[in-house]
Amino acid sequence: MAKSAKETKLDANGFRKFGMLDKIAYAAGDFGCNMSFALKGTVQTFWLVYMTMETGLLSALLLLVQIWDAVNDPLIGSMIDNDRRKYKMGKFKTYIFIGACGLLVAGAAVFLPFPNANVVVKSILFVLGYIIWDACYTVANVPYGSMLSLITEDSGERAQLSTWRSIGSMFGNIVPMIILPMLIWQKVTYDGTGDYHTNPLTGEAYKIGDAVLDPLTGEQFENLLGERVFWAALIMGVFGFVAFLFMVKKITIRVDENSVKTNEGGVKFNIFSAFGKFLKNRPAVGATVAAMGMFLGMQSATTANTIMFATYFNKASMSGIVQMIGFLPMVLFLPFIKKLVNKFGKKEASVVGTIVSVVGGVIMLVFPTVENRDTALIVYLLGLVAFGIGMGVYTCVSWAMMADAIDYNEWKFGTREEGMVYSLHSFFRKLAQGVGPSVVLVIMGALGYVSELGTIGQSAETAQNMCWLVSGLYLFSAVVQFIGVALIYNLDKKTLEKMNAELAVKHSAEF
Repeated sequence: MAKSAKETKLDANGFRKFGMLDKIAYAAGDFGCNMSFALKGTVQTFWLVYMTMETGLLSALLLLVQIWDAVNDPLIGSMIDNDRRKYKMGKFKTYIFIGACGLLVAGAAVFLPFPNANVVVKSILFVLGYIIWDACYTVANVPYGSMLSLITEDSGERAQLSTWRSIGSMFGNIVPMIILPMLIWQKVTYDGTGDYHTNPLTGEAYKIGDAVLDPLTGEQFENLLGERVFWAALIMGVFGFVAFLFMVKKITIRVDENSVKTNEGGVKFNIFSAFGKFLKNRPAVGATVAAMGMFLGMQSATTANTIMFATYFNKASMSGIVQMIGFLPMVLFLPFIKKLVNKFGKKEASVVGTIVSVVGGVIMLVFPTVENRDTALIVYLLGLVAFGIGMGVYTCVSWAMMADAIDYNEWKFGTREEGMVYSLHSFFRKLAQGVGPSVVLVIMGALGYVSELGTIGQSAETAQNMCWLVSGLYLFSAVVQFIGVALIYNLDKKTLEKMNAELAVKHSAEF
C-alpha cells in the first residue's frame, strides 16, 4: 500500500507531481531576487540625498551602468543556453546558486557610505559597485525567469507559478518598501548648525534637541542615514540567500534543461537571428512593452516619489506604508486569478486591468492641485489604489504571458530558445529601468532640485514640481502598459488554445 501511495505522487515521467511545494519554492526565488532588486529604487535616493551627487552626473552614470546591464542579460542567457556541462544540481539551479552567493554581499557594494569623498572617487565607487551587484543579480535572475517553462508544460500550472512568483515579489518588496524607509530616514533635531534656527510656528529660537520644522508645512524635517542603508543591504542579502537555497532544494524541473534552445541541424547560435525573431514575436514584444511601461513609470517614479514625500509631505519615513496601501489591492486578485484566466483569458483580463490603471493615473493628476496637503495625500492614495487594482491582474499573469510567448516562438519558428527570449525581454526591461530613472533625474534637476541642499533646503516650487512629476509618471506607465497588452500582445484566449493544441500534437509526434 505504501508503494502504491508513493506512486500516485509521481507523474508519467517519474517526477513528483506539480503541486504547492513547486509554487512556494518558485515564490521564494523571486523573494530572493527582490531582496536585492527592490533596493534599486533606493540607489538613486542614496546617491542623490546622502552622497549629494549632482543630478546630471548621477543620470549619466546610471544610464552607463544600466546599458551594460541590459547588454549583459542576453550574454548570460546565451551562455546558459550553450552550456552543455553536467551539474550535480542541474544547470539552472547551479547558475542561480552562484548568483545567490554573490548577492550575499554585492547588494551592499553600491551603498558604500563615503559622502565626503571627491566626485571622481564617488563616480568610481558607484560604477564598480553597481557592476558587481548587477553581474551577480543577472547570473541568478536570468535562469530563474527561464526556469518557469521547465517546471511544467501545462498552461494553467504556469499561470499559477506566475501568480506565486508575484506573491514572492510582493513579499520581497515589503521589507524595502515599508520597513527600510523607517530605518534609514530620521527626524531632524536642532544641533546648533544648519540654516534653520527659529521655530516657524512660535517664532522662538530652537534649543538643542528641538524638532526642526519645515516653515511651509510645519512638519518636522527628515534626513537620510546612509550608513544604515549599507547595513540594511547586507542583511537583506542574507535573507535573499536563504530564500534562494530553499528554492534550489525544493523546486522540481520536469523538462530537459538542454531543450531550452533547439538548434536543429547543428546550426550555430546566432544572436542577431534570435533578436530578429524576437521582434517578430508579437506576444513577446507586447509583454515586453507592457513591462517597459511598468518600469518606465513605476521604477522611474521611485526616487521622485521619495523626494516628494521628503520635501512636500515631510513624511519620507512613512512613504513605504503609503505605497503599500496603494498596492495592497493587487493581493485581492491572488485567490481568483486562475478562475479569471480560465474564464476570460490572460490578455482579456489584463486589458481591463490596464484601463483601470489609466483611470488611477488620471486621478493622480488631481492631487497636485489640492491646496490642503492632508487632502492632497488622500487624493493621491485614491489614485494609487485604483492604479494598484488595475495592476493586480497583469502582475499576477505577466510571467505566464512571457512563458506563452516562448511557446509562440516554437509555434511560429520551430525553436523554443527560452534563455534568449527571456534574456531579450529582460534586456528591454532593464533598458527601461536604466533610461527611465536617468531621464527622471535630469527632469528633477530641470524642475529645480539641487542635490547639495539635501531634502531640507529645496524650494516650495521644487516640492510642488515633484508632485506633478510623480503623477505624470504613473499615468504614463498605465498608458504604455495598455498599449503593450491591448494593442500588441495577440495571444487572446482563443489563439492560445489553438497554439497549445498544435504544440501538443507536435510534442506527441516527437516521442
